[in-house]
Amino acid sequence: MNKSARDSLIFDRLAALAEPVRPRLMRVLERAELSVGELAKVMQLPQSTISRHLKTLSEAGWLSSRSEGTSSMHRLVLDDVDAPGRALWTTVREQLGASAELADDLNRLQAVLAERRNDTQTFFGRVAGEWDKVRDELFGDRATLLALLPLIPHEWTVVDLGCGTGNAAEVLAPCVSRVIAVDQSEAMLSAARKRLAGSTNVEFVVGDLERLPLADASVDAAVCVLVLHHIPHPEAAVIEMARVLRPGGVVLIVDMVEHDRQMYKQQMGHRWMGFGVPQIIRMLTDAGLSSPRINLLPATADAKGPGLLACTARKARPGVIGAEIPGPGGLPSR
Repeated sequence: MNKSARDSLIFDRLAALAEPVRPRLMRVLERAELSVGELAKVMQLPQSTISRHLKTLSEAGWLSSRSEGTSSMHRLVLDDVDAPGRALWTTVREQLGASAELADDLNRLQAVLAERRNDTQTFFGRVAGEWDKVRDELFGDRATLLALLPLIPHEWTVVDLGCGTGNAAEVLAPCVSRVIAVDQSEAMLSAARKRLAGSTNVEFVVGDLERLPLADASVDAAVCVLVLHHIPHPEAAVIEMARVLRPGGVVLIVDMVEHDRQMYKQQMGHRWMGFGVPQIIRMLTDAGLSSPRINLLPATADAKGPGLLACTARKARPGVIGAEIPGPGGLPSR
């Protein structure tokens, strides 16, 4: 910037401060970022007057502004002003001193900020009972669950057993290094391939869950979602899960709890009418897996099927023996 331009900028800034209300505005905006409406309350002036003064100060390079919804928020940040401007404002501010008028401005500023906090608290107090609905409307009902998926170590290889059309693999693929989707049905694998056409880290394998075509200790996690009740010998499938796990790896089984809906056998080919907690625990521990943990999943209002359970267990690392004993309700005791 040449000398004449610098001189012009200084004169513009001096001219912007010539109106007494503008240094008052700047003193307030040094302390808080405020909207035009909030500044009108602090300064006790019409919003149109405040807007005019803000325009002058902004054009002189004193203020920064940003949009927030339908409002504009304004702030004086000295770090955003060049050195001559900072020196000029420091001099003007010292000359203003601590007048009663400035003290009143700052008192009203505290009241406006308190009102802002109360508005936020009032909003959450009003919607607390409906917050899940509000959040679902804003972000969808899967946002929280999907946001938790990055907790899975990204370097993992996960096998999706009985992958079906690939709904579980689709969720897992963006979060891990590799997904192996296994199913004995070529038709299901074809549907899964189509669904996951854009995923480059998914491998599709035809295979029987009781005799998995995978090497020992080749995966970090084995996922079996609503498949075990279709398998003639589920205990054999769990043994296979344990075999392909690396030490420290985890099994996740999601299936139906015991039920009496005989029609599922005729209509959907179910081999088992769900599983009891002791039965699942026994299959896991008999397969050599440790630390079994069972969660009974809450039913949603529109669910028509039996209740579900989710259980996890780990393959012990060398030198680690023993398993947690399930406590009341199927959860491991502490």
